Amino acid sequence: MLDLFVDLLKAIVYGITEGVTEWLPISSTGHMILLDEFMKMNVSEDFWNFFLVVIQLGAIMAVVLIYFKKIWPFNFDKCKGGLLKMDIVSLWIKILIACIPAAIVGILFDDILEEYLYNALVVAVMLIVFGIGFIVIENRNAHIKKARVNKLSELTIKDSFIIGIFQLIAAVFPGTSRSGATILGALSIGVSRKTAAEFTFFLAIPVMFGASLLKLIKIGFAFTLNEYLILAVGMITAFVVSVIVIRFLMAYIKKHDFKIFGYYRIVVGLIVLAYFFLLK
Repeated sequence: MLDLFVDLLKAIVYGITEGVTEWLPISSTGHMILLDEFMKMNVSEDFWNFFLVVIQLGAIMAVVLIYFKKIWPFNFDKCKGGLLKMDIVSLWIKILIACIPAAIVGILFDDILEEYLYNALVVAVMLIVFGIGFIVIENRNAHIKKARVNKLSELTIKDSFIIGIFQLIAAVFPGTSRSGATILGALSIGVSRKTAAEFTFFLAIPVMFGASLLKLIKIGFAFTLNEYLILAVGMITAFVVSVIVIRFLMAYIKKHDFKIFGYYRIVVGLIVLAYFFLLK
């Protein structure tokens, strides 16, 4: 009973970590891998791999709650047009196009990527590389008075695919950060910070549901009642924290750029390198 209580407390910590790092461009997978080094749960390896992916569904539900009107494509009010809201249908087409590169790689190479790339060295290097990327892109954009794309409706199919390529990099290299990669990709092609962040939030919906489904197919449901309880606590915590963090981030970027996250990534990456290769 004590072991379960301790694991539930750990699940809360993991949920908080997921809720914060899934949306801030600082790498949720990277932080979860690092947290596992210091705070391991008393669960099976299969469940742990399942937990790392499915806990993200709690974070995704926060996006659905906050942005439901912007992403729900069906119209049941006959006085306001047809059954479908075509502007939202168009948005979903762009979202799905952006998901194609990462989906193909995830389906074909998921096991190989986990075996060879999910380690501290890759996490640290990608934290640093994309941290530098944020600083460079934001310094370049500081001289641009107005972004080329300021609304989701202004995104083109080409823009969506380019952002999807950046998401592919995140799918391959842990520590990149899915949100970090897609936001950086969007900023680099002239998308405003607000639009880049929102499109990144929406991209997470099919990506995380797809990743969870893939894990379910490969691993199944053969877990203990305690493990399901741990998962539920982690997901609920991730949901609550995500609501807070998403609202914070959208308020923050109205007056600030993303450079602070770049500096944070570099510092954390250097700490990770020092810990694993000098102290451990």
